[in-house]
Amino acid sequence: QGPLVESGGASVESGGSLNLSCTYSGLPFDTSTMGWFRQGPGKEREVVSCISWTGTNSFHVDSVKGRFSSTRDNAKNTMYLQINSLTPEDTAMYRCAAGPKYYGSCRGSGYNYWGQGTQVTVSS
Repeated sequence: QGPLVESGGASVESGGSLNLSCTYSGLPFDTSTMGWFRQGPGKEREVVSCISWTGTNSFHVDSVKGRFSSTRDNAKNTMYLQINSLTPEDTAMYRCAAGPKYYGSCRGSGYNYWGQGTQVTVSS
């Protein structure tokens, strides 16, 4: 296994909820900012959320605001993504990543470490 490992993906009907986890280890100290990305069928990869080291600052793309919530527990070396009110448009491979030193760069490039992904499939 690599330094980032996702879990929690599943097949679920519309309206359901999931909680994804990303466990990390062996990362450089200044690899503080982390993010969630997804890539659905026929779509480009997009950033879903990113979060600062302390968890006090976070970003969520407009399409998921109010439904998705990212948090982190550094004592457990884990980042979470709570997903509510799922729709088929949320079907995608979800991956976590780490890299940017500063939160202000979390929506851009600079992610050097990536997990293998966990699949979320939503049916109508």
